[in-house]
Amino acid sequence: MRIVMVGAGLGGVAAAVGLHRTGHEVTLFERAPELREAGTGIVIMPVGLRALDALGLAEDIRGHDLRGGHFGLRDWRGRPLLITDLVQAQRQIGTPAMIDRTELHRLLRAPLPAELVRAATPVERLEPDPEGVTVISDGEPVARADAVIAADGIGSKLRAQLMPGHPGLRRTGRMDLRGMLPRPPGTATDLLNGQLVDRRSGAMFGLFPVGDDRLYWFTDSALHGSPPGADEARRQMLSLMADWHPLVTALIEATPPDAIYVDPIAGLAEPLPSFVAGRIALLGDAAHAMPPDLGQGASQAFEDAAALTRHLMGAEPADVAQRLLRYDAERRPEANRIMRAASRQSRLTSRTGATAWLRDTLLRAVPSWLATRQLAALWHA
Repeated sequence: MRIVMVGAGLGGVAAAVGLHRTGHEVTLFERAPELREAGTGIVIMPVGLRALDALGLAEDIRGHDLRGGHFGLRDWRGRPLLITDLVQAQRQIGTPAMIDRTELHRLLRAPLPAELVRAATPVERLEPDPEGVTVISDGEPVARADAVIAADGIGSKLRAQLMPGHPGLRRTGRMDLRGMLPRPPGTATDLLNGQLVDRRSGAMFGLFPVGDDRLYWFTDSALHGSPPGADEARRQMLSLMADWHPLVTALIEATPPDAIYVDPIAGLAEPLPSFVAGRIALLGDAAHAMPPDLGQGASQAFEDAAALTRHLMGAEPADVAQRLLRYDAERRPEANRIMRAASRQSRLTSRTGATAWLRDTLLRAVPSWLATRQLAALWHA
């Protein structure tokens, strides 16, 4: 069966590999001139690793387990609010992976034959009919498919075409900075695998090890207007976090602007009524863009890819619409549930004033065993 995949991000590449391995004739269209992924670190939750296992893609990734003895939520000075036993949580639900996004993309795309990829080919629209789908790029048809999987990201043009009545993305009024750098000698290990929150400003800083020799950090803070460039955003964070734990500003200052990524945080304004329209299905952020607060974005895309591969296994062109409805029935309720949970978590961690003071007080009262159970549930989502 002829399947077109639109978008060569993490989820799109994983789905393309899975569908190719099950015998379909796959063509992957990507608007960029080459297949690559830029960025910093990325976490893959246990559910995402199980999905990659189903696609035969997890072997090299499982060597990048999240390391450390504890997961911590702390105030801006580094004082504990909620500390969990990371090892016990891993025993209960599995171990997440923390990996360089560029390396992850390379590992995922490695099994995909180069002749299946059409880079520098932006897909502007799809023209479905009862017999198939015509793929249009630069005003011209470039492919004919029995099914199309749209994995064209958070700003998906194809989602807007398929769901014209949906309000699309909504910004949260927050800004995300991400950076990665070599791990300085003597880095305080008590801040690793954790987040610092500031009840005064609602800002957050997270810090995780990537392997033995690198650190991945991110910030979440209020955004007024358009996001600034990396150099200005770094200056803003250094000013905002000047009286935080000294490691916070030291790491931000040690990261050059060209290694910092700045994005406005956004998610779908409301869940989609369907991930499927006839022979076309949405995958990943195109289907369920969410704030990053649960660290579930990539994992949910991998679950989409595994489900699509399974439901389309052995399918004939006449079966496509029904098979994709099964994919929708499996994935949409769960992905939308996690999207709503990520939005709630975003609102919780960005609180300020009296409600944030109450949040911190309640967090300090949670016993360690219960916090560990909650962390395991968060990973499972």
